[in-house]
Amino acid sequence: MKKIIALLAALLVSVTSVFAFDPSVGLWKSIDDKTGKITAIWNIYEKNNMLFGTIAAVVDNPQDVIASACKKSYKDFPVAGNVNEMKTVGTPWIYNMKRESEGSWSKGSIIDPGSGKMYGCVIKYLSAGQKNKGFTAKEPTLAMAGTFGPIKVFQYWVRATEADVASVQAQFPAKGN
Repeated sequence: MKKIIALLAALLVSVTSVFAFDPSVGLWKSIDDKTGKITAIWNIYEKNNMLFGTIAAVVDNPQDVIASACKKSYKDFPVAGNVNEMKTVGTPWIYNMKRESEGSWSKGSIIDPGSGKMYGCVIKYLSAGQKNKGFTAKEPTLAMAGTFGPIKVFQYWVRATEADVASVQAQFPAKGN
């Protein structure tokens, strides 16, 4: 009987871990730290034990805008083709992030599709009340940093919903290029 209970407990733990997901995963609103305005809604997802991020909806541009400011290629970019011909929405601008611990990722890259600049990337999930570099999260927040060597510049992103994505897409529809 003890063996059956132990087996069931082990099975429950393994099933639970299969369906567990990192708190960084999901939809997030990127917010300009100077203006406080939403710049985009990102879909952060895990694939092959790495973290990636695509823009689900872009603000102040049509949804089919091309990232023409980008270079033709970038080191280890996860999608084949000319990056400067890809749409801003749906392309993995955050890629190859490696897990440090639950909710903490580093050693990946982020490309700003508006400028074409590539940076190192660090992402840390903060629950309400958690602190990062003098910032205290009032709600679930992603502390997202572009890095250049030892320098980290953080932005703080807040949760978004599918309704937020639909709203931004409706405000800034595709032009049909």
